[in-house]
Amino acid sequence: MKLAVVRQKYTPFGGAERFVDRALGALAGHGTEVTLLCREWDGGEARFPVEIVDPPYSRLGGRKARDAGFARAIQDIIAARRFDLVQSHERIPGCHIYRAGDGVHASWLELRDATRGGAARFVTALSAWHRYTLAAEAAMFRHPDLRAVICNSRMVKDDIARRFGVPDEKLRLIYNGVDTAHFHPGLREAHRGALREKLGCSGTVKVVLFVGSGFERKGVATLLDALARLPHAQLWVVGRDKAQAAMERRATRLGIASRVRFFGPQPDVRPFYGTADVMALPTLYDPFPNAALEAMACGLPLVTTTTCGAAELVREGENGAVCAPTDADALAACLDLLLRDGPTQQRRAAARAAAEPLTLDATAGSLLDLYRDLLGPAPQAAAAAQL
Repeated sequence: MKLAVVRQKYTPFGGAERFVDRALGALAGHGTEVTLLCREWDGGEARFPVEIVDPPYSRLGGRKARDAGFARAIQDIIAARRFDLVQSHERIPGCHIYRAGDGVHASWLELRDATRGGAARFVTALSAWHRYTLAAEAAMFRHPDLRAVICNSRMVKDDIARRFGVPDEKLRLIYNGVDTAHFHPGLREAHRGALREKLGCSGTVKVVLFVGSGFERKGVATLLDALARLPHAQLWVVGRDKAQAAMERRATRLGIASRVRFFGPQPDVRPFYGTADVMALPTLYDPFPNAALEAMACGLPLVTTTTCGAAELVREGENGAVCAPTDADALAACLDLLLRDGPTQQRRAAARAAAEPLTLDATAGSLLDLYRDLLGPAPQAAAAAQL
């Protein structure tokens, strides 16, 4: 079976890229011939072929021209029928499968603009790129060639059905997978003492961990506001974002700069998972962050929001807590509850138990089932003959 996976820009730290690298790498082991189609590759040595698709575009047209040109090039590849299935992680009308890893752009904009207030909606409406993306999103979901949508949370699945009228039989709930041997509770014993000693952090200090990029979308400002209400805790932020300097200034204004550490992107986040006490992702909108799943697999309780798909794994008080986005008081209360006596063995075990079924093999199996359903018996035989 020949499968093409479309992702414009591949970078090693992104959630979608880790999905491609791990889950689709596992698919290749099951006899699926996977090719990655991308405009820009920055992932080092790949486990499957990479084809660069980077058509010229007018720089004056900005992101809209770039994205539209890439979409047209992918549509030409689809029309050439070089692949049995084309699975896109970008909003491209005509793809056979769309993985809604970024959720619904319209929902994100609504939540963001409501938070920004003022003239935010007017500014968004003036953006040529946002207008293009919203139109492409709607056209893709209503395109007759769209055969399936991979949704990584029920939140996203229900949103797509409500907004675009996509029938339920096309919407497949397939949670992200995690390498449960790579991310495991044993990291606590392996790294907690050593990393805290290296960073000059006492073993009794409560550490809240944030892992991710997109600080505005993932609620770092709210997390800083909540930390100001928790004088006994530190916040460690792992991830790259252009807003880091602004967040550092915010921490200074709040008087908590000495308790906030920005570590930037890390090639291996496991020592941080092993060292922290609680994982916090107070997202304004996030379909299902891989970092949440990795943290829970390591036995970290998770505090997140009602607008994050990972909330579906949280059992209140047992392995984490859920609050409304942008509510710093509620977030502080949730964190205080989990930090007060430290993450107990029961909570760590409950966090791990929630992640354990969501293995890479389980994700690969669900994807293979989807592809077999779409190809049918005759195409399967033809694809097998090509391998």
